[in-house]
Amino acid sequence: MVGVPIVSHVLPSLALIRELVARGHRVTYANDPFVADRIESTGAELVPCTSTLPVADNDWPADPIAAASLFLDDAVQALPQLRAAYDDDPADLYFYDIGAYAARALAEAQGRTLLQLSPTFVGWDGWTRPAAADNVLLISLGSAYTRQPAFYRQCIAAFGDLPGWHVVLQIGKYTDPEELGTIPPNVEVRSWVPQRAILEQADAFVTHAGMGGCGEGLLAGVPMIAVPQGAEQFMNADRLVELGVARRVDTADATVETLRAALNDLVTDPERVDRSKQLQAAARAEGGTPRAADLIENMLAAAEGPAL
Repeated sequence: MVGVPIVSHVLPSLALIRELVARGHRVTYANDPFVADRIESTGAELVPCTSTLPVADNDWPADPIAAASLFLDDAVQALPQLRAAYDDDPADLYFYDIGAYAARALAEAQGRTLLQLSPTFVGWDGWTRPAAADNVLLISLGSAYTRQPAFYRQCIAAFGDLPGWHVVLQIGKYTDPEELGTIPPNVEVRSWVPQRAILEQADAFVTHAGMGGCGEGLLAGVPMIAVPQGAEQFMNADRLVELGVARRVDTADATVETLRAALNDLVTDPERVDRSKQLQAAARAEGGTPRAADLIENMLAAAEGPAL
């Protein structure tokens, strides 16, 4: 496995890596030591591959082309590191994150089988087309776009003291809680939360519409207020709206009134409930981690060819 040290890109791979290790495969994971603890917890061997991505200070450019250029620059400097690690010990299969393009260059140069893990959307034909709490609300902008104190203040004003609602507000580690002002009793502010566990109990989810948040929201059957921040999140937000399980509110429009109206629309719409349950059932029927590991083992078997 070859990855990049962005938490939202590492987390989706961990269960699958752990499953492959448990099945007896030798698994190495090339990534920056910044995420060594998460990788080594799976039983995989860390192959250090330093990254130039701005993960330490979370200083990502707002312009999407500039952000994409950072990944290109990172791949250029990562490839010599990967060649030093794998030229004399090539993998039977390279499993790589969509942001770790150097792994694809390495696998193609070695003539090895490769498989991409995409914790963001995968393009499809036509994807560019237009078009005491009784309730728990989770608010999270993921791991990369969390320095948004003004937005958090709007959320607190919109949902603080909302009768019957308990609000879990994840602000990441780059926002000081002191910037948020007075916190109402029904609002719980955290720098990090176990998102899937909370979504299993949540009645609504304010998300930046990253692929991790979208997938986990759909898997939990929770209606979403999509507040896209960058990259593919704007298209993800529109797709959630098309699917009938979300309302989109852009950051500039995220006032107390629009946020409250979006929440009210979601929780009072019976068609949304039915659609969420349908998509939840479909997501769970996909087979999860065991099916993903089966697919990888099938590719390994095909790459090895018939026994002699």
